[in-house]
Amino acid sequence: MLTQSTAKKYFGETNPIGKTLSIGIDKQLYSVTGIMPDCPSNSQFKFDFLASIASLGITGKENTYWDANYTTYFLLKDPKSINMLQSKIGPFMKKEMAGVGATVNFYLEPFQRIHLYSDYDGFEPNNNIRYIYILEAAALLILLIACFTYINLNTARSLERAREVGVRKVIGAEKLQLFWQFIGESVFLCTMTTVTSFLAAVLLLPAFNRLTDKELPVNVLFSPVVLVGAVGVILLVSLLAGSYPALVLSNFQPVKILKGAFKNTGSGQVLRKSLIIVQFCISMILIVSTVIMHRQLSFIQNKNVGYNREQIVVLPMDHKMEQKAQLIKQEFKSNANISYVSGCQSTPVEIKGGYYMRSSVMPKNQQSAVTADPVDEDFVKTTGLHIIAGSDLTSQDMKDVADTDYRKNTFHFILNEAAAKELGWAPQQAIGQRMYLDATRPGFVKAVVKDFNFESLHHQIEPLVLFPESGGSNLLVKLKGNDIHACIAFLESKWKTLVPYRPFEYHFLDEDFNKLYTDDLRLENVLNIFSTIAIALACMGLLGLSSYSAKQRMKEIGIRKVMGASVTNLAAMLTIDFVKLVLVAILIAAPVAWLAMNRWLSDFAYKVDISVWLVLAASLCVTAVAVISISFQTIKAALVNPIKSLRSE
Repeated sequence: MLTQSTAKKYFGETNPIGKTLSIGIDKQLYSVTGIMPDCPSNSQFKFDFLASIASLGITGKENTYWDANYTTYFLLKDPKSINMLQSKIGPFMKKEMAGVGATVNFYLEPFQRIHLYSDYDGFEPNNNIRYIYILEAAALLILLIACFTYINLNTARSLERAREVGVRKVIGAEKLQLFWQFIGESVFLCTMTTVTSFLAAVLLLPAFNRLTDKELPVNVLFSPVVLVGAVGVILLVSLLAGSYPALVLSNFQPVKILKGAFKNTGSGQVLRKSLIIVQFCISMILIVSTVIMHRQLSFIQNKNVGYNREQIVVLPMDHKMEQKAQLIKQEFKSNANISYVSGCQSTPVEIKGGYYMRSSVMPKNQQSAVTADPVDEDFVKTTGLHIIAGSDLTSQDMKDVADTDYRKNTFHFILNEAAAKELGWAPQQAIGQRMYLDATRPGFVKAVVKDFNFESLHHQIEPLVLFPESGGSNLLVKLKGNDIHACIAFLESKWKTLVPYRPFEYHFLDEDFNKLYTDDLRLENVLNIFSTIAIALACMGLLGLSSYSAKQRMKEIGIRKVMGASVTNLAAMLTIDFVKLVLVAILIAAPVAWLAMNRWLSDFAYKVDISVWLVLAASLCVTAVAVISISFQTIKAALVNPIKSLRSE
């Protein structure tokens, strides 16, 4: 089955039905039986063509539950029956496993939940719904900060518009008319900013796609759902942000306004101060979260994971290369700047192979689940694994397993500490012990290596077995670090000679390691941006409130100056009230940020501790930014000539 674009690529405008394609290095012929639409960009399935699984030569004569190479999909007649089906699988598998000693079971996952809710990686890399919730929450909090900033800035401008309101009321304007006038201004402002934000989103979409490694098209921004949502946000934000300033302005009494003797109520001051506290609470939470994320990701980058990932080139291999694997290794090692070359199925960054193991001392038929990786005799040296007992694999160990019928071979296994412990042995005791990997690979333990993180640091180290097997999907080339570009050029020239049918492709092992934490790095980058926006908006709100407060207290400031108060004393007097608000925000935000980050760190098996000093440092930073943001207004107010402020009475 070809997709439409694939059919056009290979057959042009002619009808491909019934024609054949030669696939793979074995030139196997496949007959085209149908055409289907291209996979959507947001699909978990992405492919160019589908082939029958029967073409792999799987006969189904041997029924087994041990094979981890394939995934089974069920199309249910009734989607609601999934729970009932799951309840039947457990008893069925218990009956199937009777007398075997294993504990195999299967769990159903709805296909639409895999991408965001599952640990299972299908065709496309998964995301984490928790990270989406975090980003949604951060975006909503910033929108809330923007609303509060608008309220405080509008309130600060109320003194300037007070006479306008007084004059309008004197000539007959009703309170309701004034209210809707100011709400209308809020709606107009929100509409203009929404239009501007759509234009900015179109311009920034390429950068956003690079940040998220997605390919969102521009038309997504103008879909009916987004446009209706935007209208809803305009109305909601306009009412939320505009109602309080509209009520304040429309309630002004014209007599007091025109005499210049009005002041806002104490309840209004409480509300405005509460908004400042909420703003800085949110800013503090975002800043602490960003700092802790940065520390955790730095810890990951610098942690000794138990193997060497620096200056190791990974080259993809195929089955055809197995015949000349030793020749390729010898040719590569002829370069003085290459230390080791090793073939393996999975790189040490992420080993996924599922097997079962048992030892000679375990009860008959009892098995333990284990991750295993077929490697060659140079794997340990290439990756820098530390052998704590026994000795490394040799070329003779590779020859001992050359027979394609595994039952005739004698394997020598390398266990990690967790696997040895699972089988009931100390590292030294494990050497020479007889064990079985699945039912087809009997052998002896030859070495135990120190535990290393063969998955991301989100996971604890589980039992692992390395066993000898030629070939594999990857070739690891350890460079000495001298003139890496020249080494890559050397590898490419040798590759073109030895593997002319396959293009030269490579990447570095540390790049694979970094990909394990792509979602975490993206989250940190986005929160960095959000934190900057949040603190800037909070400072704008604080600036508006400090300006408003200074204007309200101009006569008090004038009297204090006449009585001998210095500019420093007056600036400190005006500043201390706002610093108190920031400190209250910090006291509220610190435990919230600590709890939120503890929840995020719980996803990591290996993590940093949240230091009290870190929270204190973030608190000092927020306080300093707040003081700087209001210092301009407080100093400006303190420098006003007292004659000017007092004679206006």
